[in-house]
Amino acid sequence: MIKKVVLAYSGGLDTSVILKWLKEQYNCEIVTFTADIGQGEELEPARLKARQLGISEIYIEDLREEFARDFIFPMFRANTVYEGEYLLGTSIARPLIAKRLVEIAATTGADAISHGATGKGNDQVRFELGAYALNPEIKIIAPWREWDLNSREKLVAYADQHGIPVEKKADGSSSYSTDANALHISYEGGSLEDPWHEPDDKMWRLTVSPQNAPDQGESVELEFRQGDVVAVCGEPLSPAGVMETLNALGGRHGIGRADIVENRYVGMKNRGCYETPGGTILLKAHRALESITLDREVGHLKDELMPRYATLIYNGYWWSPEREMMQTMIDASQRVVNGFVRLSLYKGNVIVTGRRSDADSLFDEKIVTFEDDEGAYNQSDAEGFIKLNALRLRLAGKIRNAGGKMPL
Repeated sequence: MIKKVVLAYSGGLDTSVILKWLKEQYNCEIVTFTADIGQGEELEPARLKARQLGISEIYIEDLREEFARDFIFPMFRANTVYEGEYLLGTSIARPLIAKRLVEIAATTGADAISHGATGKGNDQVRFELGAYALNPEIKIIAPWREWDLNSREKLVAYADQHGIPVEKKADGSSSYSTDANALHISYEGGSLEDPWHEPDDKMWRLTVSPQNAPDQGESVELEFRQGDVVAVCGEPLSPAGVMETLNALGGRHGIGRADIVENRYVGMKNRGCYETPGGTILLKAHRALESITLDREVGHLKDELMPRYATLIYNGYWWSPEREMMQTMIDASQRVVNGFVRLSLYKGNVIVTGRRSDADSLFDEKIVTFEDDEGAYNQSDAEGFIKLNALRLRLAGKIRNAGGKMPL
């Protein structure tokens, strides 16, 4: 029997309906948890709405610094991109929310947690894998897998019936399904369910259209310390401050829009639109600095492992031992990623215009120069290097030219 539930509560359509539904179906105490992870919205309305619905235990927490420091930054040390395009803005927020749900359940004596993720999506997996990893005995209520309110229109009707205020479009239908935090905003549902339909330009919130961005580019300098940005244009900033500043810069120049069809963990393809202005800048700059500070084989190994690391985060395995093992290796590689990157932001583009590391750069001008290198590099050594690497190719070529079969 469920006596007390901690609900991940945004105050939006889904979770407002869930709050009322939990009361009706389970007749249990409810604790609401609302996290400020940089979504840029006032959270007091969520508190007021929860109180209006009879909730007395309400947790509203500012997790912006923890989110940026312990989740966004570690992920970007790996240059993480899922399926070549998605910067994992929704995915990376879920392990932090799951962590706090479990912790608040322990604090309040709750025996269950609840979330508003649908039975078709990835978030149900992310929340629940994280919760079970942190508390194997926790009970989880996922209303979307139990009720018959299986469309946003039915949710709106239920909300109207019970006097729950929700955001609607001008025509009275429900708005896009969105998720916002310090890394991104996502948009799903509605007209976006047709992958041929072009998004309405009014949909975008964080970025101007690249066509309407300033005609003059803007130069930005980022300082990195052990793989993390610590200052923007000479101003020291906290991790959350870095994300806020880069989002503003990128948004002003139309940077970070993406229209993607991705493969969900549950098996279906899904079309989503994303705005990740700060993350797009951060990824480009981080790779630029790694290009002069990382050993070649270390960099290549990171690139080989990155898709696996990205898939772990996308699928909800942040708290898994394999992700933690990979993170240890990634973080070790970042000890030398110290220095500065200069970028030009222009009409949706992030252009690297310089990179510098005074103490850790492996770039040696004396060796790479086309001028006299004063004996730093003996060019005649390349002949033996080429012949040794060509040996197997020459042997195979002899067989082929003699009419034999090429070895597999």
